[in-house]
Amino acid sequence: MSRVLRILVAAVVLLGGAVSLVAAETAPLRRGTAITDPDLLRKLDQSDALTISRLLRPERNADFPLTTDLMFSSLPQLALLPPAIDAEFERYIAQQKAAYPGETLGVGEGFDVQLFDRANLKSPDTRFVLAGIVNRMDRAYVSEESCGEIRLIYRLARFETKPDGGKLGTRLPMTLNLVMKARDARQTDASGKPITCAEIARRWLDNGDWQGLIGGSFHPTDAMLDRIETNIQVSVAPKSALHDFRSDYLLKVFKYNAATKTFEEATLENQIDRDRILADDALRRDFKDWLLTPENLREFDRGTVLIPEKFLAKAAVVPTPAGLDASALQPEFGMTQGEGKDNPVFSDDDVVGALKQAAARGDLQNIRSIAGFQRRLNDVTCAGCHQTRGIGGFHFPGVDWLADKPSNATIVPASPHFVGDQLRRRDILAAFAAGKRPDFSRGFASRPQTRGSGELGGSEYQDGWGAHCSLPNAGSGTRDESFTSWSCAKGLTCQAAAASRRIGMCFIKTR
Repeated sequence: MSRVLRILVAAVVLLGGAVSLVAAETAPLRRGTAITDPDLLRKLDQSDALTISRLLRPERNADFPLTTDLMFSSLPQLALLPPAIDAEFERYIAQQKAAYPGETLGVGEGFDVQLFDRANLKSPDTRFVLAGIVNRMDRAYVSEESCGEIRLIYRLARFETKPDGGKLGTRLPMTLNLVMKARDARQTDASGKPITCAEIARRWLDNGDWQGLIGGSFHPTDAMLDRIETNIQVSVAPKSALHDFRSDYLLKVFKYNAATKTFEEATLENQIDRDRILADDALRRDFKDWLLTPENLREFDRGTVLIPEKFLAKAAVVPTPAGLDASALQPEFGMTQGEGKDNPVFSDDDVVGALKQAAARGDLQNIRSIAGFQRRLNDVTCAGCHQTRGIGGFHFPGVDWLADKPSNATIVPASPHFVGDQLRRRDILAAFAAGKRPDFSRGFASRPQTRGSGELGGSEYQDGWGAHCSLPNAGSGTRDESFTSWSCAKGLTCQAAAASRRIGMCFIKTR
């Protein structure tokens, strides 16, 4: 077992014995699948064991942890990130000026649209702090050899010197995820045998084998480094005559190239490049034919589809807040006839015919209507997923362990979507640990699969107050077939919210 994995699993053990009162209600749901305890994360960060700079440059003996100006300038692996982010910012600014020519854009107060200050990425006063560690072995369907992923999630923070000489840290709206493969297939255990996915899963789930952290210098092998994902709140725009309140989030991915030892700009997984597909008739036909192929439609229904890169984008801008209906969300808008768009990629007949054939084969678990097809087309994408039951544009902001007195806005480690998915992820870990083939399928992002109904019942994550539910269709009184199971717990009723047509929220019945 790698030293990196040992410390991650050891941290999980400490989590079991040192959970703070923060979000204690949901802590059992994350047991074995995520490290969110602020005290433990503070220790891991301040010990310098899991800083980005130490993991990527373990031979350095000084300047740890590195501030952002030094991190991006002295770590060659990260050299391509700042210019790629700058280019996206300039593209975003140009698009906003074209869309809203009367608005002013700039950093700080006094502007109609307040932009993220990119100077924070070149500052001696900012650095990335460890915000969480997440086990994603549920993504082993992407690469079975790697047993899925382990994600180290960092939050950008600014530090100021206090009068007493101490440091005051303030979090900024940007996360950076260092995504590692769960194992290096070349690694062996003490007996010389290859480490199995079952062994990795057991060590995450079993909190009895580890008594403390393993210190020392360690780092993932090049074979374990997979990619970096960045999420930046690129702008905040107060309500105006032109639009309601809006904040936009920029998503980018950088894949690790072991040959050049750099993280290079890459496409976002399943992030459909809508504008390019709609503008290219040949690409439009190719995408429709590819997705409606029986084997691809089956994986699409299960949420495990991997769309080819030629249909994907290298960036996504995610506007929030978003509506509850998939037809109001990015980026699938305009791809289906049901949205009222001219010349769509998928006509109603295309979708209905493909779903009818798939149902006859017994291939469908989730999608049983055009609305279900639209929703899945949205939530398999990075942008659509981040718009669904997130905290702003984030699914894992992490608890703010920098704050002396955390506010309500800083004590929730993760979004309802993230928490609701933990039982599915833990079920997959348990299957791995038992040497069984896991069921990697997932429900829609708005509503967790019923495999967790026993623990989630009556909560906001499934059918309790604030949960997403299915509204009756106007006139007929029936519910869309893709969402008939989205009901509310006793004493609650599904009520319309945010001008939604099909999806509402569970609230107390009123007379």
